[in-house]
Amino acid sequence: MAARSLGLTAYRALVRRGGAEPAAAYPARPGGELVWFHAAEPGNVLAVLDLAKRLMTLRGRLSVLITLPDSATPSDPPPCTTSNLFIVRVPGEHPDNVTAFLDHWKPDFCIWTWGRLHPNLVLETAARGCPMVMIDADTSGFDGRRNRWLPDMTRQLLSSFELTLARSDAALRRLLQLGLPRNRGEATSALLAGGEVLPCADSDLADMSACLGGRPVWYANQLLPEEIPVVLSAHRQALRLSHRLLLILHAHDYATADQAIERARARDFTVIRWGEDPYPDETTQVMVADDPGDRGLFFRVAPVSFLGSSLVAGHGGSDPFEAAALGSAVLYGPKVRHYLPSYGRLATAGAARIVNDAGALGNAVSRLIAPDQAATMAHAGWDVISEGAALADRVIDMVQDRLDDIAGAA
Repeated sequence: MAARSLGLTAYRALVRRGGAEPAAAYPARPGGELVWFHAAEPGNVLAVLDLAKRLMTLRGRLSVLITLPDSATPSDPPPCTTSNLFIVRVPGEHPDNVTAFLDHWKPDFCIWTWGRLHPNLVLETAARGCPMVMIDADTSGFDGRRNRWLPDMTRQLLSSFELTLARSDAALRRLLQLGLPRNRGEATSALLAGGEVLPCADSDLADMSACLGGRPVWYANQLLPEEIPVVLSAHRQALRLSHRLLLILHAHDYATADQAIERARARDFTVIRWGEDPYPDETTQVMVADDPGDRGLFFRVAPVSFLGSSLVAGHGGSDPFEAAALGSAVLYGPKVRHYLPSYGRLATAGAARIVNDAGALGNAVSRLIAPDQAATMAHAGWDVISEGAALADRVIDMVQDRLDDIAGAA
């Protein structure tokens, strides 16, 4: 390990006295490259998760590990079904816990965010030759008791990172005072979630656009069974002002899609099922879909989207940046705890509106199908999406280049 300071020696003695935590039951590490993100700042897991997903999309067969601080609650990270992305608690600082963590995961690159450094974990990672950078560093991540009373240890820890990107000039000045080498620090923008652009085949978009022929469309995504009556009532209300309006109703799963078709027909809507029936014609009022892979197509053709799993407690909502990134104005319910920071940013910018019932949803759809209204919200959404793009692009390029260098030297 790196040369010890008096503060580090005292810290390690204290940690050893506390004893090791029970061994963690980690999932198996996949073969190939693995990048480790530590999401140190409570409440900013979404931004880290978004950056990780973008990196995985660009670099095939890459695995990503995200560690969460002890202060994180189980509801902090939204559900993630990507097979090569792992979210676990950060290990304890006892040397046995640190060794077990690094022996198991063997990260090829580490991206630490914000601050609140774990001395044994940081120094042992660096000692093993794993490249480390810190991004989104801020004073609030360093002005704790440990940094005030053990300045020699803080200086040593900051020197373990190849590069530190601070979220402001003030944060950079503070890190320099704490001992960050001047040639290893820069001030950049803050790390913000930006959403990934969902794919869509050009031929599918062209065919659907031609089929719609300029009809007004709105999209209700990720609907739970309890939300179907609300959306159908809102659609009936909106049809009074726009008789050609088409609702694309995307169910939470296949069984929910069956329920949606039954309920729509019971209300005398003309209904088709996407993928089984022909394309919608002028008489079609509701088109029901169930394949999540079609979200990219529907967000592109619908200027207004209601994001479901948001009217019923216990589900946490769905990612609003998927819609905003593709130019669709966002409507949503109040139960969005998994993505609350993202909805907050969009709502503050005027790119998203909250609705609580069928009447509010119907009124909002009726107003927003006017092209100028939806376009104003879509433009505001794109501004939000673009806020952190430069930093994310830089970090992704940095990681790709470093991994290429490591692979070339192997």
